Amino acid sequence: MKITAIETQVCHARMRNWIFIKIVTDQPGLWGWGEATLEWHTRAVVGAVEDISQLLIGEDPRRIEYLWQMMYRQHFWHGNGIVRGTAISGIDIALWDILGKIHNVPCHQLWGGRVRDYIRLYCHLGGGKMEDFYETRPDDAGRFGELAQKAVEDGFTAFKSMAVPETMPLEGLKPIRYAEACVKAMREAVGEDIDIMVDCHARPSPLMGMQFAKALEPYGLYFFEEPCWPETMEDIALIQRAVKTPIASGERLVGIHAFRDLLEKRAVSVIQPDITHCGGLSEARKIANLADAYRVAVAPHNPQGPVSTAASIELGFATPSYAICESVHNDVPWREEVVSEGFTVEKKGRIVRPNSKPGLGIEINEAEVKKHPFRQEVLQRTFYKDGSIGDW
Repeated sequence: MKITAIETQVCHARMRNWIFIKIVTDQPGLWGWGEATLEWHTRAVVGAVEDISQLLIGEDPRRIEYLWQMMYRQHFWHGNGIVRGTAISGIDIALWDILGKIHNVPCHQLWGGRVRDYIRLYCHLGGGKMEDFYETRPDDAGRFGELAQKAVEDGFTAFKSMAVPETMPLEGLKPIRYAEACVKAMREAVGEDIDIMVDCHARPSPLMGMQFAKALEPYGLYFFEEPCWPETMEDIALIQRAVKTPIASGERLVGIHAFRDLLEKRAVSVIQPDITHCGGLSEARKIANLADAYRVAVAPHNPQGPVSTAASIELGFATPSYAICESVHNDVPWREEVVSEGFTVEKKGRIVRPNSKPGLGIEINEAEVKKHPFRQEVLQRTFYKDGSIGDW
């Protein structure tokens, strides 16, 4: 059995372009789907996939670890960069899809079988843009409360928002009070039985991140995400030690070595590997095992397309330390036309039952993908009040 082609198919999905990877074999009707979506870097990732694919054509797709090592090591620059790491991830996901189809079992059966009966999903409410802070409207907190109620009405028992505004390295009380008001409104709107997460998007300085974490601690957050840059892991660790709230990070890390450093520093209670960036399912499984040794929860970052979601869910069914999965359900109206999914989502509680179809249990409608060709993403630019550059 040999790989005969590795193709990329780009599907525009508003905020980002989904990058689907199809690995074709010499066995009739046997192929696998992966995803390597990286917003604002679509052309770079497509090029990286084409470069790396030259190493794999003619190889046996069943030798997944062998091929992963080849993709990572068979060039002087290891696959640690985000573009190359994303390309490797997408190819790796597709290889696991193929292996599941060969053995006619879902991917989680390849990794020791199910460890749970269902996986809980959470949604993202958005928020946190600069205008919300510098042009604060009287109804801002109420708006977050309404969005929280809507998420619960949609069946979710957990949701995340960016209630922390973008801030300069040093600010006064205004952004702190703004965040407090928004989180208070959400908590009052949904009560204590619903889990609330707050995402800082790694925008605050360590000082501001610490202040936000302490101010929001009384509201019993499920986790507080990326309170400062992941490049300053020591500061994330200081924040985690200062509050009882579980701190989460890891969506921007590539490879097990970066997560090793995060865990060794006891910086977080929740790691968030992105399967489409961190090295695919092969590396995500190693990262999850490492987290289990530290008794740290796994909650993958997953704002991308449908293949990423299917891969994240399959990982969850075979991972003991897996806690919850991020989901996107209202990104584009044609999502269900592009993909058919093997797993089922129960609206009450937004829980996923296991997939019974082989591999990832999905199929991409290539004709439908062609209806939504590549479009340049809208550039997301953020400036502080004084005109200086901020983190998006």
